Amino acid sequence: MTIHWCGTGLSAIPGLRRLIEQKHDVHVWNRTIDKAQAAVGDLTQNISAFDKAALDRVLQAGDVVVSMLPGDQHVGLAELAISKGAHFVSSSYIAPEMRALDQAARDAGVALVNEVGLDPGIDHLMAHDLVERYRASDACDAQNELTFISYCGGIPKIPNPFRYKFSWSPLGVLRALKSPSKSIRNFETLDVARPWDAISTYDAPLPSPESFEVYPNRDSIPFMAQYHFDPNWRVKEFVRGTLRLNGWAQAWDGVFREIETLSGPTGEARLKEMSDQFWAENAYDAGEPDRVVLCVGLKAERDGQTVWDKTWVMDAWGDDTSTAMARLVSLPVSYAIQGVLAGDIPAGVHAAPSDPKLVAAWLDQIKTIAQHMEMVDQTS
Repeated sequence: MTIHWCGTGLSAIPGLRRLIEQKHDVHVWNRTIDKAQAAVGDLTQNISAFDKAALDRVLQAGDVVVSMLPGDQHVGLAELAISKGAHFVSSSYIAPEMRALDQAARDAGVALVNEVGLDPGIDHLMAHDLVERYRASDACDAQNELTFISYCGGIPKIPNPFRYKFSWSPLGVLRALKSPSKSIRNFETLDVARPWDAISTYDAPLPSPESFEVYPNRDSIPFMAQYHFDPNWRVKEFVRGTLRLNGWAQAWDGVFREIETLSGPTGEARLKEMSDQFWAENAYDAGEPDRVVLCVGLKAERDGQTVWDKTWVMDAWGDDTSTAMARLVSLPVSYAIQGVLAGDIPAGVHAAPSDPKLVAAWLDQIKTIAQHMEMVDQTS
């Protein structure tokens, strides 16, 4: 079985190298062969210029197509995989068009696995683990009031005045600031048009407790079902969001005000100008470590008292081998690929696994690639 790894961008390399070093049959595809050679040429010469037609000619049943390409190419590659009886893996969110391929994938007996990077990915594993632990506890009761949080952020390990640094084009970050979000707060749906309208403070239970600015992103509400929340549970708060260094909102205040005024082609052009400026002024320096903080917590309260409260907390930073972001995105992708090849993931469209055995195994591996990761029990 051949793993066809498409895309050798900055977030792809550690997982790709791991698979090659473990002697899997890996065919590397990238738009620019020279960049792929620089990334993995010391390990393999099985490198080709990415071309969907060329991939079509060599793809065989039982192979795995891995897309670390831009999101708009995932569905086409997944459709190609189905047509050849091959599997598909990506780290991206499941788009409606991807979800629509579920029956076709089941009929073909292939797995289309998505959301197996950092966020989404590792956060899903932590959430599944917490929900299963809570269900199995004596504290589990339908009358409890539940608070679920999941905050993740890539932040500079060495803080700068802008309170943020960029590993790649800032355009995606700027566009995300124009996106609305939906979450649960005080038992009601909270609709937010812009992230800065819902910035709050979160105290992360790190070994040295640290406060961050956080805000909800995307639509959190469908993830209650994905994380196997019972429909009759009383959910006081449920939010999946972004984590930033304290002072970020103040440093970005002018950015927020300008973004509110932008629309149409002119607005998009201005976003591109801002992106170029931010890249020039706030990109990581060569060898400068990045940092990733992820906190996923579930708390149950009854009659005003906390009866169950556990939080997975992870703190990781770049080292001599890779950035933290690259490790935490691409290595879980490699675990998913091996899970598909081992038959651990059934046919159909899936996000990160909820099977307790896989969740535990993957979390154990992730502990080895983050400088700090533990579950903190904050039950009073």
